[in-house]
Formats: sequence, structure tokens, C-alpha cells
Amino acid sequence: MKCQTIDDVKKIVNDKKISFIQFWFTDVLGYLKSFAITPSELEEGLTEGMGFDGSSIEGFARIHESDMIAKPDPSTFEMVPWRNDDRPVGRMFCDILNPDGTPYEGDPRYVLKRLLKKIAEKGYTFYVGPELEYFYFKNSKSTEVLDMAGYFDSRSIDMGVPLRRETIFALQDMGIQVEYSHHEVAPSQHEIDLRYDEGLRMADKTMSYRLVVKEIARQNGVYATFMPKPIFGQNGSGMHVHQSLFKGERNAFYDPDDKFQLSELARHYIAGLMRHAPEITSVTNQWVNSYKRLVPGYEAPVYVSWARRNRSAMIRVPMYKPGKEKATRVEFRSPDPACNPYLAFAVMLGAGLEGIEKKYDLPEPVEEDIYEMNSSQREAHGIRDLPGNLYAAILETEKSELVRKVLGDHVFNKFIENKKIEWDKYRVHVSQFEINKYLPVL
Repeated sequence: MKCQTIDDVKKIVNDKKISFIQFWFTDVLGYLKSFAITPSELEEGLTEGMGFDGSSIEGFARIHESDMIAKPDPSTFEMVPWRNDDRPVGRMFCDILNPDGTPYEGDPRYVLKRLLKKIAEKGYTFYVGPELEYFYFKNSKSTEVLDMAGYFDSRSIDMGVPLRRETIFALQDMGIQVEYSHHEVAPSQHEIDLRYDEGLRMADKTMSYRLVVKEIARQNGVYATFMPKPIFGQNGSGMHVHQSLFKGERNAFYDPDDKFQLSELARHYIAGLMRHAPEITSVTNQWVNSYKRLVPGYEAPVYVSWARRNRSAMIRVPMYKPGKEKATRVEFRSPDPACNPYLAFAVMLGAGLEGIEKKYDLPEPVEEDIYEMNSSQREAHGIRDLPGNLYAAILETEKSELVRKVLGDHVFNKFIENKKIEWDKYRVHVSQFEINKYLPVL
């Protein structure tokens, strides 16, 4: 039974004899938060929401403004698949409200909902299909891999097959449709791709996906991580984000008469992503470690460009297939899977919309291998670099009117503040690299 209303939730909780209902939400950094209520409190929780102390949540309220309300979205109700069937547990994603019932501006889910409402008023629906890569390690204290398999290798050398299979079953039990899974390029690196969905639902699914991957790994005595670059000298983990705008049943990105089958709206959208890519990068790649992945030579895009088949470009438009008009989409390849999906999807959409509203011109695609170009050749093609570290990315974001507009003042300021603290802690840290390189000679 797929829940849509409060009555649907109450019925399934009663019919399935559910023991606890978990309320899920995220902080500004995208960490999943939760608390559980018993069925006796469900009526109040569904109608009024449940109060909690927001001052202890990263990026939420100050101590004297700490009262928050978590109001569950009935349409997100699903069973938690790894809990005992004799004492089943359900979960719902929540919107965070002020005590007076108004949306709390520090809630990342509200940031995305606010932008989706804006485009819905114009008749558009935003669809997203992220591809999240991750690693399995023996434990959380080392990067000891489970296998030395490579891209698309199969069982016997791909030791993650049983883990991925169990993970997919759990995702399906939660109503999350999976398209395919495979071993990725690096040792012990994997990918499970979800069927595209509307933006808010997909952000919720992304949060669920990350938890399911980690929980199934934990139950099998190993550790799963979405850390962007855990192993030196190997490919990092990305989150290529496929995205499109529909108007009703029509794909607004598709134009059969264009040489690339791209509508004028799609061209402006891509141009918006390209122009604003440096200033949204701290949101789509929000950790110090994210920039260890964004370097040339490891398949991660570091240059602002677009192409059809060139996978060294930051944006790719997958080749059109006759009869597959609905599949016309833009693939933004620089984000990583450790970001906050609500904020990341919001700034990507915001950048694309800016391109549409201001009718940005789209340059010609670059189908040459950009990694093989020198700086003069890249400059001749008009190709810019993405920020090279978190601090450079923060500086780009801090002066961005677009990001401030999309995130709202509260989330914008809290996010920048947190990232500056992270950078300060990183820049004073003395690494093993420095000890090995400098101590013997200086």
C-alpha cells in the first residue's frame, strides 16, 4: 500500500502492527537526523508535528530560538526493511516548522520545495536521476578493499555482488526503483543507479539510498563510504546528476529539429549551469576531501564545458535515441555523493533557471579530450576551471547572489560559516605527506 494521506498512514501502522515510526530530516550539511515515536503518539505527530530542540542541529536555530516542529509528510511513509518483521518500524520524511506552523527557513527540504513550487507555478516539473558511487572497505578505520575488480567486472572478482543485491532488495522494499548496478573503476568501488523521479522525491530517495547502502554493509560486517576520494591514486566517487524539465507529459528539453535535439530552453539551462558552476561547487562538492577528487586524470570533470560524448566535459548531453524523447536530459558530472541532495539539487536547478530567465547563450560543445589540452588551448575554447579547493569554492559562493537567492539568507550564511570553520581546521593540520616530505630535509 502506497500512503498518500494521514489516514493511509494510520491504517498501515495499525494493520502491520508497527512498533515505532521514525521521523527523518536533515541538517544543513545533509546529515540524516531522526527520532522515533510510538503508535500512541502518531495522531498528534501527523496532525500537529512533534517538537524538538533545534539548537542542537547543525545550521538550525540559536539557543534562544530552539523550539522546532517536525511535521511528517505522509506520502513518504515506508517500512524500514532491515528491522525485525515481528516488530516492524516505519519512517517518514519531515518538514521542519516554526512553533507558529510556518516553514522553517533553515530546513534544507524546504529550500528545495520552495524552488520546486516556483517552477510548478509555471507548469514545470523537475526530474532528477543521480548516479551515486561508493566504496566498500573492511572497516571504518582503514581503506582496506574487499576486491581488486574494475569497471563492470563480474562475480568471482567483484566481491560486492551479494552486498549490492541485498541493498537493491532493501531499496525496492522501500519503494525505490533501481535501474542497474555494477562494479565501478576503482577497487571495491560500486554504483547503484536509481530510476529518475521528481526532484523532492529523488532527494528523499537519495538520503534513503545512502542509509540503506551503509546499513546493509554494516549488517554484513563491512563498511560503506560515500567519501569522495578515500584512496590516493584511484578514481574518487562522483554523483553524476541527470536532470530535465517537463511541462505536463512533454519533455521541455527536447526539440526534434535541433541538431543536438535540444530545445532553446535546454540550451539556456545548460548555459546557466556552466556560467554558475564555480559558485555552486561548494554546495555540490562541500567537503575538503571533495577537491581531492576534482583533479585531472581520474575521470572527474574539472573544466567548465559541455559535450555529447566527451566524458572529460563537466556537462554531458547523452546521445538522442529515436523514440526516446522523454530521455533527453542534461548530465552534470562534477557533484559528489557526500553532498546535501536537497541543497545540491536546488542550486543546480537554480543555475539552470537563471540561464533560462536571462537567456544565456550556449557555446559550442567541446568533443576533444580536455585533459590533453594545455592552458592556452583551453583558454582558446573559453574553458574555465572549477575551484581547486574548498576555500576557493567558498569564496565563489560567498559572492554569489544566485546561491543566496536559492538557499535563502539563513541556510546561505550557516553553510558558509560551517565551511569556513572546516577549512580553517584543515589548513592548520599537519599531514603525513608534510612529515614525510619536509621533516627529513628541513
